[in-house]
Amino acid sequence: MPKLFSPLALGRLRERPQSWRWMLPVFLLLLFLFALLWLPWQAQRMEATEREEQLIADTLWVEQTIRFQLSRDEESLTLAAADIAAGTLDTRKWEFRMNALLRNSREIIRVGWLDANGRQVESTDGRTITEAELPPASRAALEHAREIRAPRYSAPVWSDGAATFDYHMPIFAGGRYLGDLVATYNASNILDQMVPWWFARDNEIRLTDFEDRLLDRRAAGGAGRNVYTHNHALELPGLTLMLHTNSVKSAPKLLPNLLVGSVIALSLGLLWSLAALWRDIVRRQAAEDALREQLLFRSAMENSLVTGLRARDLDGRVTYVNPAFCQMVGYPAHEIVGRVPPMPYWAPEAMNEYQQRFSQVLAGTITPHFETIFQRADGERFPVMVFEAPLLDEHGQQTGWMSSILDISELRRAENINRQQQEQLQASARLASMGEIASTLAHELNQPLAAISSYTAGALNMLARPDADRMPPGMLRGALEKTHAQAQRAGNIIRSVHAFAKKRDPARHPVDVTRLLHGLLPLVETQARDAMVRIRLSCAPDLPPVLGDKVMLEQVLLNLTRNGIEAMRDTAPEQRLMTISAALATGTASPMLQISVGDHGHGIAEDVAGKLFSAFFSTKSEGMGVGLNICRSVVEAHGGTLTHRPDPDGGTQFCFTLPALASEATPTAPTPPVEPKPAPEREDSQA
Repeated sequence: MPKLFSPLALGRLRERPQSWRWMLPVFLLLLFLFALLWLPWQAQRMEATEREEQLIADTLWVEQTIRFQLSRDEESLTLAAADIAAGTLDTRKWEFRMNALLRNSREIIRVGWLDANGRQVESTDGRTITEAELPPASRAALEHAREIRAPRYSAPVWSDGAATFDYHMPIFAGGRYLGDLVATYNASNILDQMVPWWFARDNEIRLTDFEDRLLDRRAAGGAGRNVYTHNHALELPGLTLMLHTNSVKSAPKLLPNLLVGSVIALSLGLLWSLAALWRDIVRRQAAEDALREQLLFRSAMENSLVTGLRARDLDGRVTYVNPAFCQMVGYPAHEIVGRVPPMPYWAPEAMNEYQQRFSQVLAGTITPHFETIFQRADGERFPVMVFEAPLLDEHGQQTGWMSSILDISELRRAENINRQQQEQLQASARLASMGEIASTLAHELNQPLAAISSYTAGALNMLARPDADRMPPGMLRGALEKTHAQAQRAGNIIRSVHAFAKKRDPARHPVDVTRLLHGLLPLVETQARDAMVRIRLSCAPDLPPVLGDKVMLEQVLLNLTRNGIEAMRDTAPEQRLMTISAALATGTASPMLQISVGDHGHGIAEDVAGKLFSAFFSTKSEGMGVGLNICRSVVEAHGGTLTHRPDPDGGTQFCFTLPALASEATPTAPTPPVEPKPAPEREDSQA
């Protein structure tokens, strides 16, 4: 017999599941408290690491900015030294170039020119300083630069509380020492001129020499907190500077009260982590994009310009041309600089225009921008756009004129190609419209041709009768008149189709809108009969003409009416009504004619309405998506607008406006619609 559990054992079995049931909430509570303590601490460490990395990246960017500016100064002094060695830089040109350098580089306070004997030739501040009078550090750098034949920076010196250092550019010609260019830098201006404001707002920046002596300090946002710091060496030829950055931000703090909002923090912790991660990615991506744009911009500045530049003095003499201009006209710079008009790149057929503009230059007046033609060295003509502006010196006095020249040959060629493509696209759209009505056109021509055959057969039968000579003339005249009317009807249909499909250049002439609508009605009725659509035409009396291209306007109307007919395919036959109206528009500043085409179709959905006029967008499986886009282009080319709105009675109403040529007729009251003569009825449909 099996052994039974005692009551005590059964009680213990009941208590064991209850104890496990309490252990799970305790474990979750401990996990909750651990998460509340660990997540803020971890977030604090992440934020501190992020700030430290951002400070390092910004410091490197500032170091590259300073190095780039110093490289630009070194390049300018190198070019000046080369011109001095070549003997092409006289005193006047040297003064002009150095003043321009000082204007663009505020960190340079003085530039001096010493000859081979250490005597001063020129200086920008008028002070005479020989090699012997230079500070010992600067004199040592000069001698070193002369020995190694390479530019050198001197160690900084302090005078009146300001630190300065010199940059020596030795001048050699064929191995012979000609002198030295000495550029004196004011160290206190380096950070002010080269460090961006956004970086100085968040960091204290100090510039020291290798012995940690302070050269410059900038602290727009206050003193640094010594929490996030970074030091970076700026290595220059003969000089090593140290860039110290100290962030004004303090260390991140833990939440002041971990118990308040703990439940909300735990439930939204995952979302917060994802948002913080996304914000960090976006911030880093933005910083990378900004750095990439800066690098691309600097690379573009270093490359040659594609815009031609030409400078002239007040007498019209050319004083400067850039390589792009020389390449544009096909002449080297030495054949253009120093010349006065007439210029070799002037086209003979435009000589009068050039002389007139040159007279305006001598008189002190110019046209800010104009278009003309130039002639290359090989005789080729090409169109250019010229922009001119006064050329001012450092005192604000005008010394000449500066011109920017753009070669617009490709622009004109692209405009011609675009115009031809538009014309071909419009012609293709017209032919596509004709293809859709080709089958019904054959049926419409068959009716008048069959009637003509019947009338002529009857007339021949009457003439074949034995008593034909005694037949009253009125009987034969009636048959011939009916034959003539049917022939005219067939001819009108063929002429309308031929005039619409014919490709030709656009021509603007006064167009009578009322006559245009009545003349286009046979083509519209051709499409409407098979679809059992009734046409209602309403034209206000005494409408003024519009200036436009008749065939293009017919294309717009045929496209709109065809779309309306197709939109009513699923509408009950008795409700298939298309209204075409023309009247003077109200509420416009100038007289405008408004032409409306309305249908009782399925209407236009909201998601389709925004893309309705986009090129190659169509809701039809066989549509090209260019019809409405061409319609809007044609209407806007005529100075009007094309819009659409829901019809109050169902369907859609397309309206476009055209400027009127005359304003004798003003809209006073709505004109009742004029119902035209209904189209001939078929046996199985209603026109």
